[in-house]
Amino acid sequence: MSSLGLIATMLCLSTLAAIINLKTFRLPATIGILLVSLISSLILLFADWIFPSWHVLSVPRSILLKADLPTALLEGALSVLLFAGAMQVNLSHLLNRFIPVIALVLPGTLLAIFILAGAMFFTFPFLRIHLPFIWYVVCGAILAPTDPVSVVDLLRRLGLPAPIQAIFAGESLFNDGVGVVAFGVAMTLATGSAEHVTLTDAVHMFATEAVGGSLLGFITGALAIFLIGFVSDPYLDLLISLTLATGTFSLANSLGMSGPIAVVVAGLWLGSARAHRLISKESRHELEMFWRLSEEVLNALLFLMIGAEILLLVPGARIIPAILIAIPLSLISRGASVFCSTILLPVRDDYKKRMISVLTWGGLRGGISVSLALGLPEGEVRNILAPICYGVVIFTILVQGLTMEGIVAKLYPSQEKLS
Repeated sequence: MSSLGLIATMLCLSTLAAIINLKTFRLPATIGILLVSLISSLILLFADWIFPSWHVLSVPRSILLKADLPTALLEGALSVLLFAGAMQVNLSHLLNRFIPVIALVLPGTLLAIFILAGAMFFTFPFLRIHLPFIWYVVCGAILAPTDPVSVVDLLRRLGLPAPIQAIFAGESLFNDGVGVVAFGVAMTLATGSAEHVTLTDAVHMFATEAVGGSLLGFITGALAIFLIGFVSDPYLDLLISLTLATGTFSLANSLGMSGPIAVVVAGLWLGSARAHRLISKESRHELEMFWRLSEEVLNALLFLMIGAEILLLVPGARIIPAILIAIPLSLISRGASVFCSTILLPVRDDYKKRMISVLTWGGLRGGISVSLALGLPEGEVRNILAPICYGVVIFTILVQGLTMEGIVAKLYPSQEKLS
């Protein structure tokens, strides 16, 4: 199958899933597509078990392997999705909440990684699962960061107060970059691909990717805004924004920096007051329509693939209890990391309690976590950790994502949302 044929097939399947959701479940589009894809995949697994000689899974598995979710997302679609999410953030609101966002992104994400890793390290031996601690750190790096694609889609439906939205969106856009960097460092240590790597070396690697990516995104974003002000043409504005997203992401990766962090910083420039002054109303409308459409199409494809990935990540019987334990552990580690990273913030207790509750339950995982899990090296470790990560992702999207609206309605009455 050619690349064009593969894309056409995925678009047809995602469109069909969206129509089925519209006529049956009536869930938010991305969650509905995920659910339809997951149910369809489970039906195929059951059919293959009943009729093994039919080789029911050969075609869908070949399509998934050809689509290659880790490469398609982490080296392609992620630049567009992160940029589209970042440019929708009100930069002034984000800067006003800079301290809590940074607290959640840096110490918060690292705390979540090590709390989850420690909890798994001490509980999984009771399930006869024994892995070195560093592999649990890898798992923590996969599951600790929230997914910006899922969170930004969730925020559109919730109508949270603007300050909470800024914190929520800012954390989700940046902490996935921190998580990817932490995953890379942990994988280097776990696989021994770099000899004699010390803790200082690991910290240096982390700082180089995160800080370097931020600086690169700041420079390319500033340059793009200058060019937009210079040309003042809607068509060129769109072309510049597309070049900014893909070029910044690719350049950062080629320089050994964090592509996700770089493209988020670059995208935030389009939400700045300067960008609003330089971009005409007509051009702003066309930019938002283009990036919103691109985001919706890629989201549909992404959530279709997430649901179908169970065909490649079928858990063994002994892994199912580990998944059931990992789900509450991931929630506990998320809640503990949010609490610890925000405990010293000068915020009144009632406001802080509600913020911690929303950030904990709304910490959805998604395509980035699944892609990182699929990127684990073949072998026993992957057979254990990849299904666990997948199970946590599915739970956060289907259970936490669908119940979040009711929780927000109780914590933030309508009059507070408007204030």
